[in-house]
Amino acid sequence: MNKNQDYISDIAAIRVMMERSSKFLSLSGWAGVMAGLYALVGAYLAHQLVGFVPPDTLFTVVDPAETELLYSVALAIAVLIFSILSAAYLSHRRAERQGESIRNSSSKQMLLHMAPSLVAGGLLTLILLLQGLAAFAAPLTLLFYGLSLFNASQFTFNELRYLGILLITLGLASVLLPHLGLLFWAIGFGLLHIVYGVYIHMKYQR
Repeated sequence: MNKNQDYISDIAAIRVMMERSSKFLSLSGWAGVMAGLYALVGAYLAHQLVGFVPPDTLFTVVDPAETELLYSVALAIAVLIFSILSAAYLSHRRAERQGESIRNSSSKQMLLHMAPSLVAGGLLTLILLLQGLAAFAAPLTLLFYGLSLFNASQFTFNELRYLGILLITLGLASVLLPHLGLLFWAIGFGLLHIVYGVYIHMKYQR
């Protein structure tokens, strides 16, 4: 009986080692929470302080130099920068506590699989914004970010793919209801990130 238990323990240990070598598990759940909070604050400021209101239709042309649009884009960029910095810092600190490094083959593969969707989505969004098609911003950022998370999920927590699917769904809904684009953006980048981050922390990182 003891031998069987030893075999089971050995198999479990080997499985954990293999998973750690093939997946980036130092991604902090709190990083998701922080990213979500930044997004909610950014959406609130864009709506309440800046006064940005998404167009009623996708093809409504907005002056690219419009103050509300410029400030809203600046807020979105600030949210992105703070989210990246927080994720890097918190994940680095968690990896150090585990005696690991965030610069490993798994993290590089994860970033590599995220990059095409993120770069393509970012460039396409920028091109459409310069043409005054501001209503495309929320659907495209949600869709392409969701795709990048789905692609990257094989190299980190499996739950990331479900977050990706939800973001893709919100992006599609935002195409149908462009006037609610800022709300969908806040739900996707804000609320869902917070829920995901808390779940990952409670399940894997307590």
